Amino acid sequence: MDRKEVLKPFEKKRAYMEDRIQHGIEMNRKGFATLRFTTPDNQPVKDVHVEVKQKTHDFKYGANLFMLDEFKSPEQNEAYKKLFADAFNIATLPFYWSDLEPEQGKPRFAKDSPKVYRRPAPDLCLEYCEANGIQPKAHCLNYASFAPKWASREIAAEKRLLDKRFRELAERYSHRISDWEVTNETWWGYNRNFPFYNEPDFVEWSFETAQRYFHTNRLIINEAHCIIWDNLHFHGNRSPYYMQIERALAKGARIDSVGMQYHMFYRAENEIAETAQYYDPERIFDVLDCYAKLGRPIQITELTIPAYRYAPEDEEIQAEILRNIYSMWFSHPSMEAILYWNLVDGFAAFAPQGDMTAGENYYHGGLVRYDFTPKPSYHVLKELFGKTWRTNLSLDSADASELMFKGFYGEYELDVTAENRNVKKTFHLDKQHKNELDIVIP
Repeated sequence: MDRKEVLKPFEKKRAYMEDRIQHGIEMNRKGFATLRFTTPDNQPVKDVHVEVKQKTHDFKYGANLFMLDEFKSPEQNEAYKKLFADAFNIATLPFYWSDLEPEQGKPRFAKDSPKVYRRPAPDLCLEYCEANGIQPKAHCLNYASFAPKWASREIAAEKRLLDKRFRELAERYSHRISDWEVTNETWWGYNRNFPFYNEPDFVEWSFETAQRYFHTNRLIINEAHCIIWDNLHFHGNRSPYYMQIERALAKGARIDSVGMQYHMFYRAENEIAETAQYYDPERIFDVLDCYAKLGRPIQITELTIPAYRYAPEDEEIQAEILRNIYSMWFSHPSMEAILYWNLVDGFAAFAPQGDMTAGENYYHGGLVRYDFTPKPSYHVLKELFGKTWRTNLSLDSADASELMFKGFYGEYELDVTAENRNVKKTFHLDKQHKNELDIVIP
């Protein structure tokens, strides 16, 4: 690919992009903490040395977990698990109705349930997430494209079945999964076989029902990328998705977060022409600034940037695009999570397992090659969240008994030393609170 032409939208407005990124990250992703040092009898302690090490991020970055234990060999499955855990802190779990309950009354909840490709059982996914400190997220409660064939076509009966599904999922998983996508792709989710999905109150009913059962969970709306970002559909607060959310909120829907997709599903020969509008930094920030007015945090729920070939130039372009867009999204005050869609090449939803001939635009969209070697894009994300956007400091209080530092929001480990005395503390640098910690040095 022509690197210069593909990246031209970013370069054209690089000064604007970098300014917003720099100021946005400092203002929105970092905060100050004050540490005060005393003896057990409350006397100040001076000349204190502190090693500040950030352990986790409050900001969520991850991918779907659809290929957990889905590969042909144990070695591939272990490689997938390690690559995922090394890079991410959130995972999207599959709750597609037709695949989770292919036979009525026999849901595939248990980890030893019959296999369905790219649909690992929820219990299996949760076991992995909880063992690796990864936040699970559910996708999706009511998705028109995945209604089971056995479900009723009569609207009242359909609602009863959905109500039962919501209740059963809440009873089993609401205490283990905090975030639930309630609806997905309603704009193009027209379903001729199931009339309820075409009803005008589909979104409102879905959120009302979800609220009834998922009392303390976060409820998310999600939509396809084209109507969010492109020239045809983005018209500020008169954009289709914006008005859909605004209407649902006005009718009492408890929408806790706004999900946005960003799939660049375009063939290599069309990449430059098709993606220019999506890679325009001003358009990206305009969309985020607009939807922020709804007063809800934003998630990039699904994201694909193809590399097209296993060639250094293509993989470098993919990595540079991801560096740019992740930096813009991370800098925005309303953004709370970014989830990539398919970690490994060759295992997306559009072809049989491992069919690399099914379409280069879909099957080279991973961060890891088909042979499980990481691409530059994988290393870029690890570098951003593991080094660039992570705080590790060595501090000395000198002749003071307190010190202040600025760091990214998250969990910290503090190693505090005064003369030959040492104490270790954990500390959460939180955006919502005044971050002050009194440390007693024995």
